[in-house]
Amino acid sequence: MKIERMHHVAYRCKDAEQTVRWYGEHLNMGFVLAIAEDQVPSTHAPDPYMHVFLDAGGGNILAFFEIPNSPPMGRDENTPEWVQHIAFKVDSVQTLTQTQARLEAAGIPVVGPTDHTIFQSIYFFDPNGHRIELAADTASDEQMAQLDSVKWDMLAEWSRTKRAPKHAAWMHANAFADR
Repeated sequence: MKIERMHHVAYRCKDAEQTVRWYGEHLNMGFVLAIAEDQVPSTHAPDPYMHVFLDAGGGNILAFFEIPNSPPMGRDENTPEWVQHIAFKVDSVQTLTQTQARLEAAGIPVVGPTDHTIFQSIYFFDPNGHRIELAADTASDEQMAQLDSVKWDMLAEWSRTKRAPKHAAWMHANAFADR
């Protein structure tokens, strides 16, 4: 078996309509589909929900569930806020900086741009508290080849030591130079 592409990725939302409108307004995602039931098809549990699907580009779908009979949304308190996020690729650094300006003008705080050497990113939160990353690729073929050549060694070293292997430390060397 080979996976063809992501069919959809689903997250919880506080308000389905607010979420659809926010992603449309700020990330230009079209509203593709809504499904609502009073009973969960897979488990048959009596739990009404609204399931909305948004066009994330390239055949990718970002979906959300509003489930009003469940306790309020939270987040995994044992996982740092920066870890769990949804990352979307944009076509250029220029698009990244233009989007950052639009988001900030709309009152949405943005972190970045952050230079990861092989891409640049900005980070912000949607109205549900999900961290969003927009990334613009900047890697050279040589950089990607270098990373490809060390990935298994890095993974093996990490598995043994649980310390960051230095095979690709060049990627963030400048980020920590002034500390």
